[in-house]
Amino acid sequence: MCNRYHPPRWDTFYDEFLAMPPENLPAGPIFPRRPGVFVRSHGELARDAVVGQWGLIPWFAKALPLKYSTNNARIETAPTAATFKQPWARGQRCIIPAASFDEPNWESGKNEWWRFRRADGRAWGLAGLWSEWTNPETGELVPSYTMLTMNADTHPLMRRMHKPDPKLAPHEQDKRSVIAIDPADWATWLQGSHENAQALIRLTAVEEFDARPEDTL
Repeated sequence: MCNRYHPPRWDTFYDEFLAMPPENLPAGPIFPRRPGVFVRSHGELARDAVVGQWGLIPWFAKALPLKYSTNNARIETAPTAATFKQPWARGQRCIIPAASFDEPNWESGKNEWWRFRRADGRAWGLAGLWSEWTNPETGELVPSYTMLTMNADTHPLMRRMHKPDPKLAPHEQDKRSVIAIDPADWATWLQGSHENAQALIRLTAVEEFDARPEDTL
């Protein structure tokens, strides 16, 4: 899972994502339940960059803040989980722009934050779902989004992240990884069928990462 990431710069946003960045583009780092930006389809060709809460608010929520975490959604269960199944069924997929994201490494016995950038210097386009919730007390429309994750127990790099459960074997840890969509596939992720979008779900190859401990940056 991911609980901290850094948005791209305002001046490079449009060139990367073909969507006008909001004037109030949040500065990083972005944490759960704080404002961040997601990019969604707007018609056949256009895209919107929307400021919303990182932590998807389901339609049935009565009030905020939620009592449970929704900043990450497992791709394996998102189509059936109560919180996420409606956005999934409606094709409300989004791209989450990120210059980098951070993950904890516990190999030394204590938490050491690592930062993950793309090796080619471009921004990440991370797979997500978005929704809009109407506050029943004020009538305010509140956009929100979640970051999709997948199992990474077999990935040489991502399986090293997060604190291991000593009771479980290495292949049973269910270490999680964000899902990076290749820039050439962003349009398909945003506008394609469920089948086309599902075909884009993969772990990022090790050589595509520039990953290192935060204190060495």
